[in-house]
Amino acid sequence: MSSLAPPFTLETATQKVRLAEDGWNSRDPERVSLVYTPDSRWRNRAEFITGRAEIVAFLTRKWAKELDYRLIKEIWAFTDHRIAVRFAYEWHDDSGNWFRSYGNENWEFDAASLMQRRFACINDLPIRESERKYHWPLGRRPDDHPGLTELGL
Repeated sequence: MSSLAPPFTLETATQKVRLAEDGWNSRDPERVSLVYTPDSRWRNRAEFITGRAEIVAFLTRKWAKELDYRLIKEIWAFTDHRIAVRFAYEWHDDSGNWFRSYGNENWEFDAASLMQRRFACINDLPIRESERKYHWPLGRRPDDHPGLTELGL
């Protein structure tokens, strides 16, 4: 993954975003935590998280609540060592209520390409199951599935 280390180009930043999407769609907290520095700092909604152990605990709670989670990320902007992303994900709770959660993230990477800071703002929109747009099998989004722009999100 060293070829995806800063400074980013449009190509490497776009690849970095897709790899992050793929990781989160795995819903494997341990795997996801490995792309962050051991002392990574997050703000996710109103929660402040520091370090891989807290990231694993957070993601474990998240995916226990957000069932059938499917995510699409799209690059918004980038600089040498920062990437801005917009995203939307669909999920339902244990009562069968569906949601589409929209958000933006700002990422900062160290020289080894590990994310050292992540700031996320997210809003949840209740949707009917018939309004879902993400229908691929759980896991990685297929390459031929439309992205956010193509879906009009």
